[in-house]
Amino acid sequence: MTAAPPAPGGRVRPLRVLLHVFLALVALGWLLPLALAVYASLRPYDETARLGYFSLPERLTLGYYGEAWSQAELPRYYLNTLIIVIPALVVTLLLASFTAFAIARLRIPGRRTLLIVFTAGNLLPPQVLITPLYTLYTMVPLPAWLSDSQSLYDSYLGLILVHVAFQFGFCVFVMANFMRTIPEEISEAALVDGASVWKRYWRLTMPLCRPVLAALATLQFTWMYNDFLWALVLMSSGDKLPVTSALNNLRGQFFTDYNLLAAGSVLVALPTLIVFQLLHKHFVAGLTLGSTKG
Repeated sequence: MTAAPPAPGGRVRPLRVLLHVFLALVALGWLLPLALAVYASLRPYDETARLGYFSLPERLTLGYYGEAWSQAELPRYYLNTLIIVIPALVVTLLLASFTAFAIARLRIPGRRTLLIVFTAGNLLPPQVLITPLYTLYTMVPLPAWLSDSQSLYDSYLGLILVHVAFQFGFCVFVMANFMRTIPEEISEAALVDGASVWKRYWRLTMPLCRPVLAALATLQFTWMYNDFLWALVLMSSGDKLPVTSALNNLRGQFFTDYNLLAAGSVLVALPTLIVFQLLHKHFVAGLTLGSTKG
């Protein structure tokens, strides 16, 4: 590949300048609420009530973070979230990789139709299923050791299943299209050598799918971690709720300290930032893979 020739006379292209300005404004629009939340969390509420949130600070303190950590009982809610998100993430990626491999690598009848069905499932708004899903969850029995309510309702398993069901189609769509970019000659050579379907999947295909797996793991962890709707609808026990609901513990009956709430919001968002920081190289590689040739 050859690089694109520079503009005549070394001039900067107007369209490129407009693109950079647009991207800078979009990035600023995304970062500004987070920066404002961090700024508010470092200031006493009486100061912002007197001077306003966009004023210069008289004093900065980390006291709100310690108060939010203890008052919202964040360690317990973090644990609840991990109990839900980690199994849901692993099961979703595992089942999606099985299905995507069958669609992309095995000559099964109707595989294109099957992929369209998975893709169409992503277009269904989950809100329309709240009532029938709630009714179904109260009717499906579970043993007492698995659920205190002895049904899928108000159980960790129920939330895990709903996350797997709603994220499965998207993961299949992304992974199947990624696996199609892997040269067929690799699987054909393994087939000639007598490799079974499992060996072709686990030893050949999956190692090549690390970028897309990292990208999907980052996205899926963020989406599942930030879920509030399904936990609110399908759970009733306060001690089982995920961390997104812990912020309710920081709201008073007659008064809400929004600076304290901002500190709690930053603490709740922190794990997703850590996960992205750990996987960002693989995440970017998974997004850009296939964008160039050669």
